[in-house]
Amino acid sequence: MKRYTNPETYDIAVIGAGHAGIEAALAAARLGMRTVIFAINLDSVGNMPCNPSIGGTGKGHLVRELDALGGEMGRAADETSIQTRMLNKGKGAAVYSLRAQIDRRAYQQRMKRVLERTPGLDVRQAEVVAIERAHTPASPVQGEVACRSERDGKTEGLSVSDKPQPASDAHNPSVSDGGAVLDSSPYTGEPGPASAPAWRVVTRLGAEYACRAVVIATGTYLAGRVFVGDVSYESGPDGMFAASSLSASLLALGVPLRRFKTGTPCRVHRASVATDEIEKQSGDEHPEPFSFETRTEPRNLADCYITYTNEKTHEIIRNNILRSAMYGGQITGVGPRYCPSIEDKISRFPDRQRHQLFIEPTGLDTEELYLQGMSTSLPEEVQIEMVRSVKGLERAVFTRTAYAIEYDCVDPTALTPTLEFRDLPGLYGAGQFNGTSGYEEAAAQGFVAGVNAALKLKGAEPLVLTRDGSYIGTLIDDLVTCGTNEPYRMMTSRSEYRLTLRQDNADERLTPVGRRIGLINDARWAAFNEKYSNIEKEEKRLKKAVLAPSEALNALLESLGTAPLTTGVKLAELLKRPEVDYESLAPFDETRPALRREEWEEAVIRIRYEGYIARQNAQIAEAKRAESTLLPPDIDYDDVYGLRIEARAKLKAIRPLSVGQASRIPGVNPADVEILLIYLKKNK
Repeated sequence: MKRYTNPETYDIAVIGAGHAGIEAALAAARLGMRTVIFAINLDSVGNMPCNPSIGGTGKGHLVRELDALGGEMGRAADETSIQTRMLNKGKGAAVYSLRAQIDRRAYQQRMKRVLERTPGLDVRQAEVVAIERAHTPASPVQGEVACRSERDGKTEGLSVSDKPQPASDAHNPSVSDGGAVLDSSPYTGEPGPASAPAWRVVTRLGAEYACRAVVIATGTYLAGRVFVGDVSYESGPDGMFAASSLSASLLALGVPLRRFKTGTPCRVHRASVATDEIEKQSGDEHPEPFSFETRTEPRNLADCYITYTNEKTHEIIRNNILRSAMYGGQITGVGPRYCPSIEDKISRFPDRQRHQLFIEPTGLDTEELYLQGMSTSLPEEVQIEMVRSVKGLERAVFTRTAYAIEYDCVDPTALTPTLEFRDLPGLYGAGQFNGTSGYEEAAAQGFVAGVNAALKLKGAEPLVLTRDGSYIGTLIDDLVTCGTNEPYRMMTSRSEYRLTLRQDNADERLTPVGRRIGLINDARWAAFNEKYSNIEKEEKRLKKAVLAPSEALNALLESLGTAPLTTGVKLAELLKRPEVDYESLAPFDETRPALRREEWEEAVIRIRYEGYIARQNAQIAEAKRAESTLLPPDIDYDDVYGLRIEARAKLKAIRPLSVGQASRIPGVNPADVEILLIYLKKNK
């Protein structure tokens, strides 16, 4: 194929316009980088090929953190949500997780508009077939099918522990404030020092794009193959073309690829579902937004429904299990443990009499409903029989058949905590390409990759988020330190610091970081400082204000199921009773200021969990000592006497940045860590 050189030269090229690619491109462009983003089909920008929702347990934390840093997903979700619910409200605040049902087409259109209207960002429909070093001779574009080799099934960066600064110190003159585009706050910075392009991105039409850095965010498109029963064919998600040639180019660069698999359920027509016969699930009475900038309640415009499989459903699946592509041996990729197919559930939990299914709308302008909990690769005729065995779905009419999709992704231990390839400077990975599962995990990684690519080109210190400061840091540390042998999904249980990494305080933890990067403008920074000033004042007031016993107050307390007062008590002590809430005390709290819900809720959480938070902060301080003990980047582990062979091999492969990261590598035990500390002390 004859090539030609595209006349534009870019700082950063982003391959893929899914949730990871969007955040990477926006962050890079808003930091002043001349950026181009490629999509195989521009109608797939921001697509939700699986569940039409954002957030959920653990995932909602990621969206809040991304928003606090200056990302886009939270604002887009608030503007296009059709139902919002806070999960785990019956548990503690540490595991509250926001989840929103999204109008998927409205979300796509909104994200595409933001990309198109962001200064310094070009949007291109093209299949990227090769990524090459700029200084190497151009190689022929690969053919339709990528050949594959055999595959295996704390720096001195930005800290996330900064506290809010006083409003008087809010303005940072080094940060350039840009105008708003679609209320999406695109902030531009000065471009970095000029340097020669290090990479070439080649499209199927033969165009070569020169760039200084590349972010790979290919999702499930990379060598994608769809499976339905014994039928399989090359395809990306939702019937899009697969990226069939890029894998060969990545293998030639030495990128370690492997095969993963995921799946999506069928869609059915709303008119064919007996929604009046199954349980309705409505949104919250007072829905909360994802974005800390959103000042209006999200809309609840649609209902979801719950139904269950039964013994007949299970019998149909068992009788056809070997016709499933997964169980019939056609699929070699590893699937997600925490989002299994329905046939996998039946096989793994044979004693379960039923499995819950959620029936969810995919938008306001479509009649398609999504059957969450019934992903499968069974043949189409078996899928229809299986679905129609479920209550409420007896007459279900399919609009889209369920399928499994297998795709190439990277072993993330080849990446550093900035998501740059360790041996390929200027090349970054993000999203499902890094072995994760889910829109939220993808978006968080895309943001970090895009920011770090921009910071590197500017000659600035990298953004390295730590486990003790964010779920995003936990996600990335898990990937680059431990790797993953299945599609990785974020859950609150993955963090050791759940009590301090709550979704409600994500802005307290990360907005100062976003400000220093240059993605939080003056107006948002001032609002942030005002919010936390109000919270701190209210916390102090609640600890000082005293309520005297009265007949009316005691009647309220008894109606709430708690003991009446016999003497005066501080408001803070009263709020520590689980039965008592802030709003119910309003008639008796004469000095109460006018606060937004998020402000007084944060003050109450601080008071109720004060002792637990103090203990966790002590644990974090202890962990920081290990994280602050840096390992020299050029350390020769063969010279570290006493290390076990396995530990030495793992340390040489991962090349951890600190003793703390080294201690989390599978195969490195406490004795190995002690040997490292002795070596560092001896060699200063």
